[in-house]
Amino acid sequence: MIVNEALRQAAEALAAVSDTPRLDAELLMSEALGITRSAMLLGRMRDDAPPHFDALLQRRLGHEPVAYILGRQDFWTLTLAVSPGVLIPRADSETLIEAAIAAFQDHPPARILDLGTGSGALLLAALSHWPLARGTGIDASAAALAIASSNAVATGLADRAQLQLADWRTTGWIEALQAPFDLILANPPYVETHAALAPQVAQHEPHSALFAGPDGLDDYRILIPALPGLLAPGGVAVFEIGSTQSAAVVALAEASGFDAQCCKDLAGHDRALILRPQRAA
Repeated sequence: MIVNEALRQAAEALAAVSDTPRLDAELLMSEALGITRSAMLLGRMRDDAPPHFDALLQRRLGHEPVAYILGRQDFWTLTLAVSPGVLIPRADSETLIEAAIAAFQDHPPARILDLGTGSGALLLAALSHWPLARGTGIDASAAALAIASSNAVATGLADRAQLQLADWRTTGWIEALQAPFDLILANPPYVETHAALAPQVAQHEPHSALFAGPDGLDDYRILIPALPGLLAPGGVAVFEIGSTQSAAVVALAEASGFDAQCCKDLAGHDRALILRPQRAA
């Protein structure tokens, strides 16, 4: 069977498990061929389909995310390694980087903290934008930090990125950091414990990076009150939120002495909150 026909059949099969069946099929086929997707589309569509394409297709039909099958995911201007030990970086999370850039139009941040760094996506994207900044990424997962470390090396940012094992659910985690920081980025777990998730998320991505109690707010209740001990004067924190959580997280922020500005993602959903200390009356 030639590539073009194999792609057609694969896309038909993937329609039952994916919102982007043709794209998934093309990404898996180009991986099996060992070439880029554009090279495949431009010159290899009449080649014989490689025999190991079917093994990749079967993994996707089992709801495994394409990013885990390929072992990589694009984020911001970077291509990052990913595995089931880390949450897959989403394009929606690029809203946090855009918000941070808007917040620092007049002066770049010198020191950046990424809370729950995972693959290192937010930290490395920020460091790639501000070439003089240095950053720290913390995570409670040693496996995640190993992936973040490999991404820091692969992107040429390892000399400015410090990765540290730390768990904000334990005492003393703030003291272990070299605060203060000018910019704090955070994409904490925020999914309600009993929320219904797509199989490719529920069955494959790390639950520790997803779920945060019955209302999804457990980690905000820890992290937002901790900000005064982490932020430098004039510093800014940018938190990712669920699309229905803006009011609840804003209330937590205001109770801790912060003003909050909500930013929407490309789909028009609430996605990020920029937090600044309230000015004294």
